[in-house]
Amino acid sequence: MTLFPLFANLDGRLVVVVGGGLVAERKVTALLKAGARVRVGARAFTTTLRQLAASEAISLSTGEFQPEWLQGAWFIIAATNNRDTNRRIAALAEEARCFINVVDDPELCTVQMPAIVDRSPLMIAVSSSGNAPVLATRVRERLEALLDESLGVLTALAGKHRHTIRRLRPGQPQRRQFYDWLLDGPVAAALRMRQPTQAEQLLERELEHDTSSPLGKVTLVGAGPGDPGLITLKALHALNTADVILYDRLVSTQIRALARRDAAQVSVGKTPGENHDATQKRIHSLMLHHARAGRHVVRLKGGDAFIFGRGGEELEFLRANGVQYEVVPGITAAIACAAYAGVPLTHRQYAQSVRFITAHSATESDALDWHSLAAAKQTLAFYMGVSQIRQLAGQLISHGRSGDTPFALIENGTRSDQRTLTGCLRDLPGIVAESCPKAPSMLIVGEVAAFANTLHWFAARTEQREALVARE
Repeated sequence: MTLFPLFANLDGRLVVVVGGGLVAERKVTALLKAGARVRVGARAFTTTLRQLAASEAISLSTGEFQPEWLQGAWFIIAATNNRDTNRRIAALAEEARCFINVVDDPELCTVQMPAIVDRSPLMIAVSSSGNAPVLATRVRERLEALLDESLGVLTALAGKHRHTIRRLRPGQPQRRQFYDWLLDGPVAAALRMRQPTQAEQLLERELEHDTSSPLGKVTLVGAGPGDPGLITLKALHALNTADVILYDRLVSTQIRALARRDAAQVSVGKTPGENHDATQKRIHSLMLHHARAGRHVVRLKGGDAFIFGRGGEELEFLRANGVQYEVVPGITAAIACAAYAGVPLTHRQYAQSVRFITAHSATESDALDWHSLAAAKQTLAFYMGVSQIRQLAGQLISHGRSGDTPFALIENGTRSDQRTLTGCLRDLPGIVAESCPKAPSMLIVGEVAAFANTLHWFAARTEQREALVARE
C-alpha cells in the first residue's frame, strides 16, 4: 500500500473519537492541539477525558457505540478494543466517504496517524504505511535529535514576513537564495541563542538589500561512485538547493533522486567515441548561462571532481568569467571501490604508497612513466581502463612488474550489481576477454589486491580465476 501524504486543517472542524481509554486520550490531545472540535464516545472514560469534558474542551457521548455519534464528522478515529465495533465504524465511515483511522489496524484505515516531529508551525510526519509503527517512531527520534527547537520559531518568523519576502524577492531563484540564507545564516544562529529580536532585525536588514541583479553560482559536487549513502551532507544540501543540475553519465539515478523535485536536471555526460572537447564547451556554456540568470547550478560529477574529472578546467572557466563557485569533494572511485571489494590500498607489509592513474593514454608508450609504475611495494589504481587492459598489463610486465602480481577489477563498484574479478597480472587480458566487464570499472594492481579474495564483504560476487588461455 502506497500512501499519499498530506496535512489536514482541522481547525474548528468536528472529529469523532470512539473509545475512552489511554489511546483515545492521546489522540484527543493531538486533535485539540490542531484546533479540532472533538466528540468522544465510549462506555467509560479516563480521568483526563472527563476533566477535558468538564472544562468544555470536548464533548462526551456515553454508552454503546451509536452511528449517530458520527454525524457531521470530518474525520473519525476508532480506538476501541473491539475489532467488530471498529470494523462497523470503518464501514460507516466508508459509506459516508469520511476519512477514518482505526488504531493498530491498517487494513481498516483510510488515514494513517504518523509519528510527528513537532516544531510548530513546522511539522514533520513519518509513516511506515502501517507496516512498522515502531520503526517510524525510531526515525522520528533521530529527526528530533537533528532538528533544533528554534526551527519552529524560524518558520513562524518567515511566515510573519512572507508577503514582504515575496514582494522584495519576486523571482523564485531570489527567494530560494534568501531562504537558504535564512536557514544557514545569522538569523538561525541568533534564534538558536534565543535572541529573537536580533534575529528579526537581521532578517529585515537583509530584505532591504537590492537584488535587482541576482547573482548565480556554481557548486562543483562529487557524487561518489554510485552508492547514494556515500555522498556528503554538503553534497546533499547542494542538491536540495540547486535550480539546475548538470550531471555526468555515471551519476546514479538514486543520487539524482535526492535533488529537490523542481530542479532542472540536464544530462551532460560524455560517451565513448564522441568529441569530448565539444561536450566540455557545452558544459561551460550551460554553467555560464544559468549562473548569469541568477540560478544555483550544481555540476554533479561521479567520484570526485578533482580526480580525472576536469574540475580544474571548469573552475578556471568560471573564474575567468566572474562566476561565484564552490567545491564539494566526493569519494573518488579508487577509494570507494577498493573498500567495497575488501582491498586496503595501503598495507604495512605490501604497499607503502598508492597511485591514481587514468588509463586513457595507455596506448602511448611515452605517456606514462611505466618504469616507475612497475616498481614493487605500491598499489596502482587505474581509472577508465577496461578498453586498455591488454596494453596496461603488457607495459607493466615489460617494465619489470612480476606477472604474478595480483589484480582486482571492480565492475560497478559500490552498486548493487558490483562484481569483482581477481587473478594475476599475466592472466588479466584473457580474464577480461572471457568475463567482458563493462564500464564503470576500476582496476587495482598490487599485492593488496589479493585481499579481495578473503576480505570482500559487499555484493558477494568476487570471482577468483585464471584465464582460459593460461590453462590451455
